[in-house]
Amino acid sequence: MIRSVLLLIIGVIFTAFMSGCAVLFPLISPGENKAHRVASIWARILLILSNTRVKVIGTENVLAGKPQIFMANHQSDFDILIVLAHIPGQFRWIVKKELFNIPVFGAAMRNAGYIEIDRQHHERAMMSIDKAARKITEGKSVMSFPEGTRSRDGSIRPFKKGMFHLAIKSGVPIVPISIVGAKDIMPKRSLHIKPGQVTLVIDKPIDVSGYAIENRNELIERVRNVIVRNCETYENF
Repeated sequence: MIRSVLLLIIGVIFTAFMSGCAVLFPLISPGENKAHRVASIWARILLILSNTRVKVIGTENVLAGKPQIFMANHQSDFDILIVLAHIPGQFRWIVKKELFNIPVFGAAMRNAGYIEIDRQHHERAMMSIDKAARKITEGKSVMSFPEGTRSRDGSIRPFKKGMFHLAIKSGVPIVPISIVGAKDIMPKRSLHIKPGQVTLVIDKPIDVSGYAIENRNELIERVRNVIVRNCETYENF
């Protein structure tokens, strides 16, 4: 437990430092991409400090130079670090609005072009989806956890529909991502951090052109089934 406390203290200090960098760098040389690169470096270093090893499978499935919507299951706070460190290229997060209230950290996320979403108000949430759609038309990819929150026991919860509305509206493919083992590193509502290995599985992009809002439940089921299958396949990998 002492190790976990020390890691958390170091993590908070380092996060504050890197957030400050993400706020200041764009003032010198403007651009969302630079702030996102700082976030990626931040994630990699925190994974090293916590002795979290990540095995990545399917990197070739990321569409280089094209917008896409990444959708991943959500087991742990470490999912954010794992994805930031190991998904290649630029993307923008859709993040719950509460995180933008954190001093410096929230400003860093805004500089990186991340999009806040208010899940408690449908109209505001849809405005966030529209903002994400504009990012996609600019050629940016988007990352999300369609479960909406972390799973307590590692099981994959039902997916919310908003991100699939975005996918159908924008017409860009969905890339399913399975994060396997993160709950063992740091479970939900726990401050205990354990060293270990996580498997990140990037599956083939799913074309959304054959779907409409009326049958988006079929798309939801298809994407979720891919993520569940890979989680089950690689659980003891």
